[in-house]
Amino acid sequence: MTKQVQQLDRVVIRFAGDSGDGMQLTGDRFTAGTAEFGNDLSTLPNFPAEIRAPAGTLPGVSSFQLHFADHDILTPGDSPNVLVAMNPAALKANLGDLPKGADIIANTDEFTKRNLQKVGYDANPLEDDSLREWRVHAVPLTSLTVTALEGFDLSKKDAERSKNMFALGLLSWLYHRPTEHTISFLEQKFAKKPEIAKANIAAFQAGWNYGETTESFSVSYEVKPAQLAPGVYRNISGNQALAYGLIAASVQSKLPLFLGSYPITPASDILHELSRHKRFGIRTFQAEDEIAGVGAALGAAFGGALGVTTTSGPGVALKAETIGLAVMTELPLILVDVQRAGPSTGMPTKTEQTDLLMAMFGRNGESPVPIVAPSTPSDCFDAAIEAARIAVKYRTPVYLLSDGYLANGSEPWRLPEVSDLPDISTEFAVKTDEEFQPYVRDPETLSRPWAIPGTAGLEHRIGGIEKANGSGNISYDPNNHDLMVRLRQSKIDGIDVPALEVDDPEGDARVLVLGWGSTYGPIAAAVRRIRKSGGKVAQAHLRHLNPLPANTGEVLKSYDKVLLPEINLGQLALLLRAKFLVDIISYNRVRGLPFKAEELAGVIQDVIDSE
Repeated sequence: MTKQVQQLDRVVIRFAGDSGDGMQLTGDRFTAGTAEFGNDLSTLPNFPAEIRAPAGTLPGVSSFQLHFADHDILTPGDSPNVLVAMNPAALKANLGDLPKGADIIANTDEFTKRNLQKVGYDANPLEDDSLREWRVHAVPLTSLTVTALEGFDLSKKDAERSKNMFALGLLSWLYHRPTEHTISFLEQKFAKKPEIAKANIAAFQAGWNYGETTESFSVSYEVKPAQLAPGVYRNISGNQALAYGLIAASVQSKLPLFLGSYPITPASDILHELSRHKRFGIRTFQAEDEIAGVGAALGAAFGGALGVTTTSGPGVALKAETIGLAVMTELPLILVDVQRAGPSTGMPTKTEQTDLLMAMFGRNGESPVPIVAPSTPSDCFDAAIEAARIAVKYRTPVYLLSDGYLANGSEPWRLPEVSDLPDISTEFAVKTDEEFQPYVRDPETLSRPWAIPGTAGLEHRIGGIEKANGSGNISYDPNNHDLMVRLRQSKIDGIDVPALEVDDPEGDARVLVLGWGSTYGPIAAAVRRIRKSGGKVAQAHLRHLNPLPANTGEVLKSYDKVLLPEINLGQLALLLRAKFLVDIISYNRVRGLPFKAEELAGVIQDVIDSE
C-alpha cells in the first residue's frame, strides 16, 4: 500500500497512560530516535508522585511530551498535535490540552466499562461522538500486541506489558523515526533475558508494520533534521548535564569531587549519575539523612575536596544550619537545589521556582550566599562549572538553583571542546616564615586561605563561633563581629559576574521581559511570537541572582515597563523592587508546570498595548 508522506516543520507528541504503562520509557526511546535523526527537540516528562497510584485513575496518569522540529525550538510545546492515550484516564486528564483537530490514538482495549467508571465517564467517548472535534484513531493496542507475541513463551500479562513498545513502533513509523537505536537499546536492556528482549523487539516491529499496513493511517509525516551549528551532539537531561558539569568542574579545578547526598525527588538522578564515574575520582556518599549529607560535603571541603550536596526544597530546610557553618568557615561548597512544588512535601514530581527567597535568606544571622540559576537542561552543565568557579575562588558556599522541569527535561547538547572549558584551579595555603593567619584576606577577592588540615605550620581553629579577623581566634568583640559580617557580605557583593545582556534587536522597545531559571524557553518563544507579529519587546535573563550583575539597575530603568514571569508568587520581583525601586510587573503561576509560550505572549501583548 502506497501512503502519502506529508512534510511538517514541527510536531508535539504526548504519550499518556497509567504509571505502569511505561510512558516515560516510551517517550525516552522516541526522543532518542529523534535526537539520532537530527531534529531539534525539547521534552517534558510528567509523572505522579505516588510510587504506584491506583491503576486507571486520574492521579495515576503519567505522560511524556516531546516537541521536535526542523528548526531551533525553545519549549516542549504548548499543546500536543498527537495524544497517545493508553486508557480512559489518560484521555480525560489530557484532553483539555488538546487543540481541536489534533490526533488521538486511543487504546480501545482499555476503554472497558470499569475503567470508564473509574474516571467518571458515563459512556464510551470513543463511541458517543463527544470527540468529533478531534481525529480519533481507535487502535486495540493491547490485543494487537498479545497477538504479535503469540509465538513467545510469555504469559498474557507479560505480553500485555509490551504494548508500549507496539505504540512506540507505530509512532516511529508515523513520523519516520529510525529503528536501530531502539532495537539496540532493548537488546542491551534485556541482555540477561533474551526472550524478553526478543518479545519487546517483536512488539516494536509489529507496531511499525501495523502503521505500514492499516487503513487507519493513510498519511505518514516527515520532519527534516534541524540546521544546527557544526559539532558533536547528544541528547541530555538537566540532571545529567549538571552531573557532567560537576565532573568537568572537578577536572578543571584539579580537585577531587565529593558528593554527600540523601535521595530526594527530583534531585536523585544526580547522585545516580555521579556514582557511575568513579574513574574520574568522583566519590559519592549516600547519607542517612539530609543533614549528614551536607555535613559530609562540608567536611570534604575542609579536607581539600570540591564538596557538593544535592537536594530539593525540603532538604534545603534541613541543611540550613550547616550552610551557615560553611558561610562562617568560608569554605567552598556547592549546594544543588532542584526545586519542586511545595510547601512541605508539596507535589514532589512537579516544578516550581519557589526556593529563591529561602536560598537568599534561609539561614540565621547575616549569612550571604551566591546564587546561580541555569536556564535550560543543557545549560546546567555550564552553570555547574560557574558555581564551582565562584565557590573555590571566593571560598564560599554557592547555591545552584535548578528545578524539576530542567532536571527531567532534555534537549540536544553540543559537546564543548575541553580546551574551551575555563581553568578554575586554585592554590592551597603553604607554610611561610610568618605565622599562619587563616583569616587574612586576598585584597582582590576577600577570600581567606584554604589550608589542608594536617599541614605542618598551618594549624588553625575552625568552627561555627565568630572568628577574629586575621588570626581566626574565637572572638566576641562587637566591633570585630560587625567587621566580619561586613567583610563576608562585601566578598559576595564583589563576585565578578558578567553584565546582564539585553536582546533588543532595534534598540527601541519600551517593554522588557525579564526572567530567571527555567522560564527562559517559554519567555523567548513568546518574545519570538510578539516580534513575528510586528511587536517590539526586549528580553533579558538573569543567571546570577546573588550578586546581581552590576548593570541590572541600569537595564531595568532603561525601559518604561518591566514584566517578570515567575513560577512563584513574585520572589525575584520582590527583591528587585526593594533594591532598585522599579515597579516590576509580576506575572505568576504556581501550577507545577512550565509556562506556555502562547500564554506569555498574550501577557506581553497586554503590557505593550497598555503603553
